[in-house]
Amino acid sequence: MAWNEPNENKDKDKDPWSKEGDQWGKGGDQQGPPDLDEVIRNLKAKLSGLFGGRGGGAPGGGRPPLGRGGSVVGVGLLVLILAVVWLLSGIYIVAPAERGVVLRFGEYVTTTEPGPHWHIPYPIEEVELVDVSQIRSYEIGYRSTGRGRAGSPVPTEALMLTQDENIVDVRIAVQYRVKDAANYVFNVRNADINLRQVVESALREVVGKNTMDFVLTEGRAEVMLQTEKLAQQVLDQYNAGLIVTSVNMQDAQPPEQVQEAFADAIKAREDQQRLRNEAEAYANDIIPKARGAAFRRVQEAEAYKNEAVAHAEGETARFAQVLKEYLDAPQITEERLYLEAMESVMDRSRKVLVDVPEGTNVFYLPLDRMVQEGRSEEEQRAISLDQLSPFGKGALEREARTRQSSADESRSRRAR
Repeated sequence: MAWNEPNENKDKDKDPWSKEGDQWGKGGDQQGPPDLDEVIRNLKAKLSGLFGGRGGGAPGGGRPPLGRGGSVVGVGLLVLILAVVWLLSGIYIVAPAERGVVLRFGEYVTTTEPGPHWHIPYPIEEVELVDVSQIRSYEIGYRSTGRGRAGSPVPTEALMLTQDENIVDVRIAVQYRVKDAANYVFNVRNADINLRQVVESALREVVGKNTMDFVLTEGRAEVMLQTEKLAQQVLDQYNAGLIVTSVNMQDAQPPEQVQEAFADAIKAREDQQRLRNEAEAYANDIIPKARGAAFRRVQEAEAYKNEAVAHAEGETARFAQVLKEYLDAPQITEERLYLEAMESVMDRSRKVLVDVPEGTNVFYLPLDRMVQEGRSEEEQRAISLDQLSPFGKGALEREARTRQSSADESRSRRAR
């Protein structure tokens, strides 16, 4: 028989669960170890009492034990603490560079600005933080392998057809950022893939509308500007929530198979441009000189014209005067004209031969020496006159004029 057999009174004192005067035994009643089912029932009773139910009373209809009430209070405090923690988990902070997208059961509710905010905690509401200031980049036509290293080409993206049916290898880098956080979260599944497809499509359209020379030379900036504008229009139509900040052309060249031939064509074009520039420079230099020379010739011609007209008018006026004198005295006018003509001819001659009709001898007149001697005598007389008084000087001058007139008359007679 077991040591705690209830029918054995002699071993009663050895039972540790049935002491005399036990407060739970009420005057020495025996009680065994607690049963698991009873513990579960007690826990259910406490929970029902916590939520407004009534637990089972003590035997005999007495008050519930004190320990049961303490357990109810502890469970209530625990539930309250858990509720507070759950509510506090709804507090979140949005950074200055971010925007918060609030979802309620997966449906968009609102977008929160930077700062502290609160939302109904999970699983009712969720918040997705989106960085709207970060500049993101993506390459088309190549993939960069690191800073300072050349990127590996991607021919399927880089090779494009131009308007004149040539193939060019175009590589660009696109920079973009998030413009609308809600549209970015709900309308774009993969931003990089969608953006690459949109920009690549826009670039192919722009390149296909221009010639190869335009794309490779002076039209690079224009191609990038049109590509950025067209790609942004498509993204706005999709409500992607993205904005393209810049499109930079990293390289644009013909395919490797035709690069040598294209380099020769470029060199020929450069030589043509150089020769054209040299020709334009020569033209810019020679044309002003030619215009200046032409203007000078025109001015000289105008001056000669005015001079010739004035001379002709003067000769006409002189001839009219001579004609008037000739009509008044024909013989005297003829003699005077003859003498003036002979004088002008002999002034330019150093030797003069005079033929005498009645004789056989030829007279030689050294007019040049005679003129020089006459001038020297006049100079000597002028010097002596400077040394004399003013009265003597005037007399000598009159004498000289008289002699000169006599000599002129004698020459005119001989000429006759």
